[in-house]
Amino acid sequence: MNQIKVRYFAAFREATGIESERVNTTAGSAAELFSECKGRFDSLQAYSAAMVAINDEMSDWDDALENGDEVLFFPPVAGG
Repeated sequence: MNQIKVRYFAAFREATGIESERVNTTAGSAAELFSECKGRFDSLQAYSAAMVAINDEMSDWDDALENGDEVLFFPPVAGG
C-alpha cells in the first residue's frame, strides 16, 4: 500500500471541498487513484480533457504511482 498526497484544482477542489489530502491506496496508476477518489466524493466528475501531474511533472493517466508521490488533478480549463 502506498501513501500518496493528492491535490485538487479548480472544479475538482470545489467538488471535493478540500485542496489536498493524503491517502493510503493500492492504486497502481493515476487513473486508478482518481477512480478511488471519485468513490469517496460523489460530486467529483471525470472529464476526458482533465490532466494529471505526478511530482510536478505532467503525466499520463496510466503512469505508475510510487509511495510518497504527489498527484495533482486538473479539470479541463476553458479559455477565451
